[in-house]
Amino acid sequence: MPLKIAVLAKQVIDPEMPMAAFKIEATARKVVPPPNIPPVVNGFDENAVEAALRIKDAQEATITVISSGTSFALDVMKKPLSMGANELVLLQDDAFQNTPDSFFTAQILAAAIRKLEGFDLIICGRQASDWDNAQVPLGVAEILGLPCVALCRKVGIKGAKVVVERITPDGYEVVEATLPALVTVSNELGQPRYPTLRGIMAATRKRPIIWSAAELGIDAKQLRQRITLHHLFVPVRSKECEFIKGETGADSGRQLALKLREAKLI
Repeated sequence: MPLKIAVLAKQVIDPEMPMAAFKIEATARKVVPPPNIPPVVNGFDENAVEAALRIKDAQEATITVISSGTSFALDVMKKPLSMGANELVLLQDDAFQNTPDSFFTAQILAAAIRKLEGFDLIICGRQASDWDNAQVPLGVAEILGLPCVALCRKVGIKGAKVVVERITPDGYEVVEATLPALVTVSNELGQPRYPTLRGIMAATRKRPIIWSAAELGIDAKQLRQRITLHHLFVPVRSKECEFIKGETGADSGRQLALKLREAKLI
């Protein structure tokens, strides 16, 4: 039997876009998608796709990419397919809005994983570039009752176990977990592979599976958010520069020292 791998991927606003294009709608408390700048697959999630593909290169495996949102750019979300993933599942509903409530998103993804059934391994990026919470994968593992190993730079399969190199402040540690399990990967894993022309052509012919909240069997209670976002704004930054002039260089140094002492910096 081939190993069944699920990769959780998120569509995000391009973090490399110019700062001038980044706008927030204060009343609605949401980021306004910039015109003429397409979204992208979250960078760490591309690392997760690469981790799954390396396992597929080493043994027989199928890869299903799962994403949740209100709307998708299909050309963007098909990139994992063009890289070599087998299937794309999009959880699309107006209720699946992008919020900082990680448990809300984790419930949606966990419901899809339950419906798809039988995954041996779930691979996620360490965090998304929009909210940067790094909590959704941990929530999915908790809801599904799976062992979870975070911040991995290498992922492999050994029998009925997943073996990873987990990043630590001074190196890495080797960790094993019994399948089924969930792991998160970081950019230390290495650059994701580029889609081939053959892969791009094959991806254009594949149709994603699209499920709404009703099709997932998610009720209104599960869609209730536990976090209330009160304010969302771009921080205002200001800089001040004061030139200290003395009668001599030594006098300038003395006055600088007094200023630093008043500011309790020395």
